Amino acid sequence: MSASPAWLGKAGLIQSAIAVAPTNIFAPDGTPAHAIFGLSMLVLGIVIAIFLVVSGLLLFALIRYRHRPGAESTQEPAQIYGSNQIELSWTVIPVLIVVILFLATARVIFSTEQATKPGDAMDVNVIGHQFWWEYRYPKLGIVTANELHIPVSDPRHPTPAYLTMTSADTDHSFWVPRLAGKTDLIPNKVNVMWMDPQTPGLYLGQCAQYCGTQHAKMLIRVYADTPAEFAAWAAHQRMPAVQDPAVASGRAVFEHNACISCHTVAGTAATGRFGPDLTHVASRDTIASGAVPNTPQNIRLFVDNPAHFKPGVLMPQMHLNNHDLDLVTAYLNSLK
Repeated sequence: MSASPAWLGKAGLIQSAIAVAPTNIFAPDGTPAHAIFGLSMLVLGIVIAIFLVVSGLLLFALIRYRHRPGAESTQEPAQIYGSNQIELSWTVIPVLIVVILFLATARVIFSTEQATKPGDAMDVNVIGHQFWWEYRYPKLGIVTANELHIPVSDPRHPTPAYLTMTSADTDHSFWVPRLAGKTDLIPNKVNVMWMDPQTPGLYLGQCAQYCGTQHAKMLIRVYADTPAEFAAWAAHQRMPAVQDPAVASGRAVFEHNACISCHTVAGTAATGRFGPDLTHVASRDTIASGAVPNTPQNIRLFVDNPAHFKPGVLMPQMHLNNHDLDLVTAYLNSLK
């Protein structure tokens, strides 16, 4: 029997959703994610088989031993007092299933955690904060926040990105489903994960460990750039902050307020480490850890009242007047 047109249409919608969903584990695009996907399909196949067997036996019992008109209600069914074969089967089969799942899971864990690191791998130090991500490239001298850029990895000559991860405050968990599994960021402990995206594009993720009131808005954006695009991005990030005379008044307001205690702008008096590095903040696509697009209007709203976008955020309200707020907004928008 051929599939109906309605089913074909539904299948097409499902395939389209899988293809475009940015956080779909069923559309892996990295070696660790492919391994996790294969393991997930094995587990799904086994549990579906168990469900079908158990449901089939229940359905058979319901139909085969249902009450029939005219049957003696007092008739006692045949009594079975034990079966070594049945008891052996329902003991051995579950043990074999558990062993298979254990070995398959261990294989994926060891293949990802014990993979040999190439000499030309990209190194990134990831530090989780409430409620944003800090990215440091030790080999390149780059510090940025919330938007991770890594080069695409050619399967014929893999160049994965190795992320050395820790936390500055509480527990976090770094999860980009299409690239790799979850890895926890724990204070005073270093964990390492790696990812090798094979297609240029944007991959979205999420902090997967509840870390406070703004956990849901601690988003992850991973940009897989072509080698040329990544080289251009890295060269731009290494440049000092733009010193535009047209926004000198805004820089003065920024430097004479508490902003410099929490934020860094390379080449200026701002050397704070508590908040995100703002040296090239205007070059990012989003602010507030991916919560809203990076526009002058949103920057102004966030500086004026950070809780407008992220209630419970640790950044305090600055209480600037409208004039100073406009100057600071213009200065931050000049930091390309």
